[in-house]
Amino acid sequence: MTTKSISSGTVHKIPDDLRKALASDAKALAVWQDLTPLSRNEWICWVTFVKKEETRKEHVKRVVSELKEGIRRPCCWLGCIHRPDKKISPSVQGILNRRSKK
Repeated sequence: MTTKSISSGTVHKIPDDLRKALASDAKALAVWQDLTPLSRNEWICWVTFVKKEETRKEHVKRVVSELKEGIRRPCCWLGCIHRPDKKISPSVQGILNRRSKK
């Protein structure tokens, strides 16, 4: 399968590092392709939302390993805050406000 055929999310396009990681693991890629666009979107956002390159690399690795374990959405994730069709809940906004003060 070529990397061009790897599906993206609803808002986010799949970044190259995640695309390459998925393309190199057939089992993870099969699960990825079976996810809903919203689930893929949350994984992509979870990978790209972090600030440190080291953390991002860890997230990319975890996507592959967790997909192979059958996990279909990022655990303990607020959800994508970039979706224009979804209002941010007050509880998530509170978490984001606390994070921005750090």
